[in-house]
Amino acid sequence: MLNKFPENFLMGGAISACQAEGAWDYNGKALTFSEVVKKADPAKRKMIQLPKVKKEDIDEAKKGPVSMYPKRWGIDFYHTYKEDIALLAEMGFEVFRFSVSLARVFPDLEEEQPNEEAMIYYEGIVDECIKYHIEPLITIIHFDPPIAVYERYGGWKNRKLIDIYLKYTKVLFMRFKNKVRYWITFNEINFALKASFKTLGMVYEDVPDREEGLFQAIHHQFVAAAKATAQAKQIDSKFKIGCMIGDICSYPYSCDPDNVLENQNYDRMINLFFLDVMSKGKYPYYMNNYFEKKKFNLEMTSEDTVYIEKYTADFIGFSYYMSTVISADYADKDMTGSNIGQGLKNPKLKSSQWGWQIDPVGLRIRINHMYDRYQKPLFILENGIGAIEELTLDHKVHDNYRIDYHQKHLQQIMLAIDDGCEVLGYTMWSPLDIISSSTSEMSKRYGLIYIDQDDQGKGTKRRFPKDSFYWYKRVIATKGSAIFE
Repeated sequence: MLNKFPENFLMGGAISACQAEGAWDYNGKALTFSEVVKKADPAKRKMIQLPKVKKEDIDEAKKGPVSMYPKRWGIDFYHTYKEDIALLAEMGFEVFRFSVSLARVFPDLEEEQPNEEAMIYYEGIVDECIKYHIEPLITIIHFDPPIAVYERYGGWKNRKLIDIYLKYTKVLFMRFKNKVRYWITFNEINFALKASFKTLGMVYEDVPDREEGLFQAIHHQFVAAAKATAQAKQIDSKFKIGCMIGDICSYPYSCDPDNVLENQNYDRMINLFFLDVMSKGKYPYYMNNYFEKKKFNLEMTSEDTVYIEKYTADFIGFSYYMSTVISADYADKDMTGSNIGQGLKNPKLKSSQWGWQIDPVGLRIRINHMYDRYQKPLFILENGIGAIEELTLDHKVHDNYRIDYHQKHLQQIMLAIDDGCEVLGYTMWSPLDIISSSTSEMSKRYGLIYIDQDDQGKGTKRRFPKDSFYWYKRVIATKGSAIFE
């Protein structure tokens, strides 16, 4: 068995603009869908459901107050990125994944030229990474469509957004063609089926035939990703363009064939469909059959087909937090929280404070499953555990549970590499405490670095390394061998 990661294996961490930046109305930035989601009720923490954003929620959010919407202030990364990246460098980060916000670059979507203040800001992040020999990895769209995506176009079901996306990607590719190598077209693109507001910019009640409208919008993102990949290759042949899903490892409730079949269907619909299109270059038979039986009439041009087939992803990125259990019958069964709503409880696994079932071995299973199916390099882009934490009087956080979580998952990644899988790297979620994507609260802390800020945005905003900070620093310095200590 391996006792360290390959020399070219990149280790670091990831954040998103909509959870970290703050400065929500600074230098012309537009309001985004993430910034109209209120903080969830902590009393319902373990059974949180993804919100269904409606037009009335947007109208209410525009009126405020700002205090109801924590993603608007984030952790003020917009102003503190130099200090924060210096801390990442202290840990020895080899790669840092962050996202650019379309709402900063083209706030109204119709502008001919990008907001130069926004471009200077993002170039500052890239240059700061390069200064410390950290590989910048950019996510082009990460759960923050500007409100104009809905109000002007009705969301991604409108084909015009493909051209807007390509205007945006061209600006990014040209600006960073000699500085950034790795790119992700859409964060967790498969979550469109569960959270269309933060992936597709579509409100809940605004699709006449909701499911057909979702798949039309998803198709437009597939085309946008393929055309952006073609665009990138023309601008800089060294660019590596990846796709990304929020991968959910699932198991059948029992060996009953009905449960096994239900689990297979779940995996294909939630995970594999998206990777089949973006990595294999065509719609799989099971989805074509599904559309036919549903009598969906999706608009797909011959040009769409050519681009999707020719310009597939260079690598497959995915997030991994937990696993779930799937049954053909959910009656009278124990439920628990999950990354995309709720799932059946697995009696063999422990859970986080949010009910997410901790399953390191599931990560090795999924790496092997995806590498066997696609034969392309993989990149674990998110992996972490949220917990309620308090700073001690001497400014410490003793988070042995987080060390244990990452240690066991990194061990399984190394085992998967030993199995013969090609894995490019690991960007844990998240080096800094940030606002939770699912619940919009600060209390759900993922970071290796504690941010002195509460759910109301109050606090000194000072940064304090946790015990996990020093552990991860040792792991990176030893190329992973410290995970066996």
